Amino acid sequence: MFVRTLKKFLLIMLVVVVYQNWGKIENFVHPSSAVSAQAQADARVTLYATDWCGYCKQTRRFLDSKGIPYTEFDIEKDPAARKAYEALGGRGIPLIDVNGTLIRGFSPDDILAALR
Repeated sequence: MFVRTLKKFLLIMLVVVVYQNWGKIENFVHPSSAVSAQAQADARVTLYATDWCGYCKQTRRFLDSKGIPYTEFDIEKDPAARKAYEALGGRGIPLIDVNGTLIRGFSPDDILAALR
């Protein structure tokens, strides 16, 4: 009984660790999809988001896992950020500005394409 419970616990822990490090695992398995260091250094990424948004959290996690620096503005707490978001035609969150390319919603492929 104890061994079976231990196996289930270890399996759950393995799934959690893989989930938390998926970006690093993906870069290891598919190095061609990684963004070059120069592209990361030159990137101008702005994230318009909120604290409670699940897709915003996924976007933060993705950018962090790829080592992409970004500036984040909370459109609910910062009136100036809300104004900038609306000026960009903000409808929905997250709204990501990558080097002048607007990406609506969480889209890792679009983010990487805009960085190239």
